[in-house]
Amino acid sequence: MAEHLLLVEQPDDWKAGFPRLPVVSAREYLSGGELAAKRGLRVINLCRSYRYLSVGYYCSLLAEARGQKVIPDVRTIQELSSRSLYSLSTEELDGLVQRLLGRRKTSALAPTAYELTLCFGQCDVKELQPLAREIFEVFRCPILRVEFKHNGTWRIGAIKALPLAAVPAEGEAALFPALEGYLSRRWRQPRARLSYRYDLAVLHDPNEDLPPSDGKALQLLIKAGKALGVNVELIQRKDYSRLAEYDALFIRETTRIGHHTFRFAKKADREGMVVIDDPDSILRCTNKVYLAELLAAHRVPRPKTLVLRRETLLEAEQQIGYPVVLKIPEGSFSRGVFRAETRAELTRIATKLFKQSDLILAQEYLYTPFDWRIGVLGRQPFYACKYLMSRGHWQIVKHEQDGRHEQGGYETLALEAVPAAVLKTALKAADLIGDGLYGVDLKETPAGPVVIEVNDNPSLDADVEDKVLGDQLYARLIGEFVTRLDRRRGQRP
Repeated sequence: MAEHLLLVEQPDDWKAGFPRLPVVSAREYLSGGELAAKRGLRVINLCRSYRYLSVGYYCSLLAEARGQKVIPDVRTIQELSSRSLYSLSTEELDGLVQRLLGRRKTSALAPTAYELTLCFGQCDVKELQPLAREIFEVFRCPILRVEFKHNGTWRIGAIKALPLAAVPAEGEAALFPALEGYLSRRWRQPRARLSYRYDLAVLHDPNEDLPPSDGKALQLLIKAGKALGVNVELIQRKDYSRLAEYDALFIRETTRIGHHTFRFAKKADREGMVVIDDPDSILRCTNKVYLAELLAAHRVPRPKTLVLRRETLLEAEQQIGYPVVLKIPEGSFSRGVFRAETRAELTRIATKLFKQSDLILAQEYLYTPFDWRIGVLGRQPFYACKYLMSRGHWQIVKHEQDGRHEQGGYETLALEAVPAAVLKTALKAADLIGDGLYGVDLKETPAGPVVIEVNDNPSLDADVEDKVLGDQLYARLIGEFVTRLDRRRGQRP
């Protein structure tokens, strides 16, 4: 596990009664020596000021130059130095500000302003804790004072980084539990890091109804990581602020644009981490309209497909005919996919879908007893499955109105047993997206295989996709991360 270090400007800034933690002065840290050589160090900068070219600024600057992870980093320091810079990020938070502050009794607030102090994403007002966490996720700074202003609606008026010395004695009761909570998962076993080459974060949601990987598969991934010297940790949405502590990110939660999974991918990419799914892959795969145009432009075989607007709806009837499949641009696990048998059904379904999107997709209906799913990793075939249609239904997953669902069966095959044309078409489609992990869905027709869609977040469940490869499937996944991380560090695979 990674080692933490706390920096203070003067030794007596860390008072005698404070918790016993690894604390050094800024002067000692800036002088170099052994501290400069520790590449895996996680630095918490608690200096008195972060102003440009101050001691605190240089501590963060040199931490980054030394390849160490630091909060606040220089980018955060720069953003917090100017309202014109940080206001670009606070706009996304203002909706949550209004929802949470708007619920509070006005008598408990000043008429037009309210202040909140955050310590490592924690605050002492329980109902505002979700907001405190979100602010810390955007501005990863140890101690922040946030001013909210009311002018018709509540908004963030100002954000200021506070030094340790600015925390009053009564505030220390909240500061140190927040600090120790921030450090705890990485600090309890500092010796373990010696046996690991890299730290891999796996984003998942234990409450997701149809997750990309089940619990058993995630445990097998952790086991494979240990065997290859990679520390694999399961993280959740609440761990966004800790993301930079890892070397790589593997997203095992269903991805969507405008969703925290996309924010995780963007942040990991911005931090220089190896990430699967990367933001570009999510963008390219998640929207079926984009994917349809991409496949068409590169002459990848696919069912007859139209992109429809309200005024062109009947083109589906004229150019495709019935039955016709209608799709919302963003959907997963057969959600947002409907079949129309008549003009009345076409109109009814389309009217509903156009409320969610200005464009929808119409696709030729091709019934087959199963869909191929070809897993592709790093531009190479990874696994192959046949997903059978749900019993008495035309899709792999049948969704009931009460939220329940029923899935069809499956058959996992060795890659050698897959028709060459299916593999070739799948690789061509995946290659247009990138070099990540994809699941290409195809149907076999008399004219040859056609691509239904490319998934950026394909299923990897125990005893399904790993049925042929077993533990080797997870070992190969971890190996792909190691190869990419080694490459970034200039090492030979």
